[in-house]
Amino acid sequence: QVQLVESGGALVQAGGSLRLSCAASGNIFSIRDMGWYRQAPGKQRELVATISRRGVTNYADSVKDRFTISRVIAKNTVYLQMNSLKPEDTAVYYCNARVVGPIVETDYWGQGTQVTVSS
Repeated sequence: QVQLVESGGALVQAGGSLRLSCAASGNIFSIRDMGWYRQAPGKQRELVATISRRGVTNYADSVKDRFTISRVIAKNTVYLQMNSLKPEDTAVYYCNARVVGPIVETDYWGQGTQVTVSS
């Protein structure tokens, strides 16, 4: 089992910045990838960014060049630095940890943190 706790969500004006944090606990050595997803009202949850244990990153086109994901293995923590925020970035942001076993992959989710960008 893996537990994830996010923090850092807030209300911010367009053009501003926020840094989200996600701390993992439990069976952390089994985590391969970590990432951030978001869900806006009335929309499906979508990928924002992921980072592998080796540091390979992947971003949604909508956030490239504005958001940066990073991971500190020793602290079991993943961060999302969000710059040049836009109103369309408003959503609940969820931390994700993916555990890859011999047969199946298992996704764990945090409780979510609200990011609201005002125009």
